This record gives sequence, structure tokens and C-alpha cells, in this order.
Amino acid sequence: MAAQLAELNTQRLTILRRREVERRTGLSRTSLYERIAAGTFPRPVNLGGGQSVGWYEHEVETWISSLPRARAGERAESAK
Repeated sequence: MAAQLAELNTQRLTILRRREVERRTGLSRTSLYERIAAGTFPRPVNLGGGQSVGWYEHEVETWISSLPRARAGERAESAK
């Protein structure tokens, strides 16, 4: 936990709004929220005002960077 806090302190915490998350990931709004419900995409943070939410940029970028590794593993499994 302390290591995670130290890492966050060194990163610039940028909040992305939904449309930017959709643009970066290529996911539709529906797909985005389905993945959140399934626990396979970072949860948004409440920005106040009821329905205003955003995502930490570093969490979205980490999710995106994990995709090629996951796909490579799926290909290796399906080749067996």
C-alpha cells in the first residue's frame, strides 16, 4: 500500500472523462460499463454532482498496456 501511494505521489493524477476513455480504448459506453460491472476495467471516480465521473489516466493506460500480453496468452492457449 505504501509503495502504491509513493507511486501515485510521483505521477501526475489526470482525470479522463468518459468520452476520452472511449476514444482511447475504442470501447463503446455500453462495453465500458459492462467491463466495469464484470471487474475487468478500472472503476470510475465520482467527481461530485451526482453523475459526474472520470477515470484516472494511469489506470486506463495500465489497462490498455495489459491488452497485448493478455491476447498473446490467449493465442498461446488456443494453439495447444
